[in-house]
Amino acid sequence: MPHDHDHGDHDNHLDPMDARVRALETILVQKGLIDPAAVDAIIDTYANKVGPRNGAQVVARAWTDPEFAAWLARDATAAIADMGFTGRQGEHMQAVFNTPDQHNVIVCTLCSCYPWSVLGLPPVWYKSPAYRARVVIEPRAVLAEFGLTLPVSTRIRVWDSTAELRYLVVPMRPEGTEGMDLTALADLVTREAMVGTGLPRLPA
Repeated sequence: MPHDHDHGDHDNHLDPMDARVRALETILVQKGLIDPAAVDAIIDTYANKVGPRNGAQVVARAWTDPEFAAWLARDATAAIADMGFTGRQGEHMQAVFNTPDQHNVIVCTLCSCYPWSVLGLPPVWYKSPAYRARVVIEPRAVLAEFGLTLPVSTRIRVWDSTAELRYLVVPMRPEGTEGMDLTALADLVTREAMVGTGLPRLPA
């Protein structure tokens, strides 16, 4: 599966929508209407700081607080909002919990619905037609391409996000994390783990 590309990619490798966005950005920069550095800073904030960090805090709290985990399972929208994480495409949320018997994966087969306020900007691969089509048909093979090989006994369930409902995967807490505080636990939670294409990092 294709993964994130940096700004060094050539425009002819972009899909039509990304190419149009790149062309529009170029025109706006040339006219002096936007500062490319400011745009990059905003993108970096949503892609790597605000979004994924928010979701990681939600997961870490669910790992350590059974009452919060139960609330998250029952009403993820309210539980997440209680932590102050609301906003674009995060209005209607459902949390799905990984177990030894079931691994959850998120996709949006129609477009790229994604909870920005919890996970940040959607990665390139999440929006790609290949991921959106194949993960529904052959999820185990797609996960293997991400480097995630699950036991044959583990069922894989694919959840299809829509404009009305978006999902957050709560991965299983790694072994050896007893006694770690919320900040340290959140540092183990990756964006991929919250989409279902990866697992949390192991403690050092």
